Amino acid sequence: MATAQEETQGRQINIVYGANFTKDEAKFPGASIFSKDDERQVQFEHQGADLWCDIAIFYNQENRLRAIGNVRLQQGDSIEMNSAKLDWNGNTSLAKAWENVDLSDGKMTLTTDTLYFDREKQISYYNSGGKVVDSANVLTSKIGTYFTELKKVQFKNKVHIDNPEYIIDSEQLDYYRTSKNAYMYGPSTITGEDYKIYCERGFYDTKIEQGYGIKNTRIDYDNKIIEGDSLYFDKATEFASATNNIKITDTINNGVIRAHYAEVFKAKDSVFATKRAVSISLVQQDSLYMHGDTLMVTGKEEERILRAFRNAKFYKTDLSGKCDSIHFNEKTGITQLITDPILWNVDNQITGDSIHLISDMETEKLDSLKVIENAFIISLDTISKEGYNQAKGKNLLGKFIENELKIIDLVQNTEVIYYVYNDDDELVGIDKTICSKIRLLMANSDIEDITFFVNPDGDIFPETDLPVESRKLKGFVWRGDERILTKDDIFDEDDNNIELVKIRGIDNPIDIDAEENERQKNENDPVNAVNSKAVKPKKTQVKKAQSP
Repeated sequence: MATAQEETQGRQINIVYGANFTKDEAKFPGASIFSKDDERQVQFEHQGADLWCDIAIFYNQENRLRAIGNVRLQQGDSIEMNSAKLDWNGNTSLAKAWENVDLSDGKMTLTTDTLYFDREKQISYYNSGGKVVDSANVLTSKIGTYFTELKKVQFKNKVHIDNPEYIIDSEQLDYYRTSKNAYMYGPSTITGEDYKIYCERGFYDTKIEQGYGIKNTRIDYDNKIIEGDSLYFDKATEFASATNNIKITDTINNGVIRAHYAEVFKAKDSVFATKRAVSISLVQQDSLYMHGDTLMVTGKEEERILRAFRNAKFYKTDLSGKCDSIHFNEKTGITQLITDPILWNVDNQITGDSIHLISDMETEKLDSLKVIENAFIISLDTISKEGYNQAKGKNLLGKFIENELKIIDLVQNTEVIYYVYNDDDELVGIDKTICSKIRLLMANSDIEDITFFVNPDGDIFPETDLPVESRKLKGFVWRGDERILTKDDIFDEDDNNIELVKIRGIDNPIDIDAEENERQKNENDPVNAVNSKAVKPKKTQVKKAQSP
């Protein structure tokens, strides 16, 4: 074990070349003053580091010196620092350089007005503004710390990265010089040629413009605003994904998708969403909510196609429905309800093999309704609250006026059962008729008038003459308990009980030095290597990864 004397001697600043020597006890009591000669500068050595300067004021007893004029400090083969002045304490290995300071490790240059460094801990720092330049970026900040062994610079307070491809602004950013990876803390913004990312904690590979954000993250990308707890972005594959509490806003069509997992493919102009996914769009000042186990939006602006797969449902104030899948084509204005569809227009239940809703492309209002094969419309008799008004046929054609279903035509093999009342709401009888075509005129979502076409056959029966079992048409199924009455009814129990993925790093700090070490061991997969809960595509597959 070294003695205190041996340790002190090991820390001693040594004179290598003194050149001109003098003293000035009045101004520098106890100091030896060395100045350069015509051949070379004054030179000192301390624990493997060499120092050159024009003038040195050296306090041998205190083991400290002040270097003045063209100061150059060399450590090993790579670290070099230049300044106008420098104070150096050999006992503590602490130093301060000021006036036109630049520090270089051969691949990076740090410039500032004043730089402090601790040779024991191999840390340099500034707090009055500085700039770092390497082969990829120009970085500036108010405060900065350079960790020599980690080859990392930690920037704080008004951090700014300038790159020909993008700009980064952050409150704190840790930058690894070798990998060019950046880790951001506090409000941070990355602005690229065709994207903008905001987060309050995140990672960014500045070489390939790829990374993730967690905590209040947002990406403005391809006319879409993507928000979520965790977002992943890759410029090369033109891909972004999001996890937990996601909101995707289409800034052109003013549509919104909410989910707990989503992917955006810019080249294909498409969005994939799942886990309590819902599309929200505005139809005549009324929000239309559309849900499915999976949502897909594809196509260019004004040619969007929205698909809801498996357990598809939709809701707006006066119209709701469900089926196996929904297909909406923005260009044609046609919404198709596919496989076991059911539609509720206020109190009217409409079913058939396939249901189409057609919008007017100019007014963007609902224009018409088609039910293809086995069309059936049922509504509860609003007066008796017991019987059901019913009409059926092969096909149904409906006409909306100001988004209200006003005219319904049933064609081929049509039948009707209808409760007829007088002006005093007294039951006159029950109309039971068959014919080739029926037209229903609607008012306040109730049947106001019925017209029969081509050889109608039927009559209005007194209630006592028509048995209860004869008051339902063949194929009658009332599904009132399935009716979607609110926007929350589009979600089932599984949707409401989804257990969200726990995103690492939101609640607890991350050891980013350890994370960076792992990331550099997996250069081909820089995000997945550290358990980031986001995804990135690989060839034709999409690979899941963990968010921080």
